[in-house]
Amino acid sequence: MSERSPAPGGLTLVESLVNTLDIESGADSLDTVDGRARLGLTEDELPQARALRESLRAALLAHAGHPPHREVTPLGELLAHAPLYVAVDDHDGSASLAPADTGPLLSRVAAAVAEALVAGTWTRLKACEAETCHWAYYDRSPAGRGRWCSMQVCGARAKMRRYRAKEA
Repeated sequence: MSERSPAPGGLTLVESLVNTLDIESGADSLDTVDGRARLGLTEDELPQARALRESLRAALLAHAGHPPHREVTPLGELLAHAPLYVAVDDHDGSASLAPADTGPLLSRVAAAVAEALVAGTWTRLKACEAETCHWAYYDRSPAGRGRWCSMQVCGARAKMRRYRAKEA
């Protein structure tokens, strides 16, 4: 839905996962073989992937100052089951948190969140405030106060609703 550029670093994975569901139409790309392949998922992993997706969406809504869209397992509870380790580069000595097993989506997401925390970018990944959208987007606005995934779609709809409410 968004015309915004993708989130930086590992947040691209988080953004991609959250945006597998189009809330307005109900289309879920995880229902397709190609959609699952993009995230390295098997059909057996779908229930966990969907739970993770909705917990991430709730966290991204919180980043934008909104309550969860529905009751979900807290993201921290899910990420607690993702083993990470400190990886140290032999050449330059730099360190980062890395998934102990790069296969599971949960481990890859946990590493992406940890990377974003260190980089200071985690809270810039938000979910659109439009109830029919909640699409993930990376807020690059100077003040970090972005509200919608797209000013041309969700922002314009919200402004039009406000305008019509005043006129009524």
